Amino acid sequence: MPEVQKADHHDASVTQRFIEFVMLQAQQAMLCLGRLPHPATGETSVNLDAARMFIDHLELLREKTRGNLSKDEEAILGNILSELQMNFIQAQGSTPTPPSTSNLETSEKEPSKEAVITAQESEEHKKRFSKSYGA
Repeated sequence: MPEVQKADHHDASVTQRFIEFVMLQAQQAMLCLGRLPHPATGETSVNLDAARMFIDHLELLREKTRGNLSKDEEAILGNILSELQMNFIQAQGSTPTPPSTSNLETSEKEPSKEAVITAQESEEHKKRFSKSYGA
């Protein structure tokens, strides 16, 4: 039965490396969101484009590994993505935005700020990843 023990050890090692990889990506995203200080300078800075890239990479990883992860791996990846997305929205809200060209007053029927941000992110995501191959 040594082969079974080797397989279990190998699986545990792969799981550990997968979780370490996910955590490394999450740390990079948190650094870009200004939630962690830069290791060399101790200062924080916000780079939403870079943070979005790391979050997008983790979302891609979740999609491409769907059905191939253990329950623990799925839970860790899902929890990390949720936390990063919440932090991204918070960082986006604290980042100065250009003034609006419209002087419309807000009404109760307007969508929430989070819904607008999500819709804008979705539209930007489509623009970024769509490619035209000629007409």
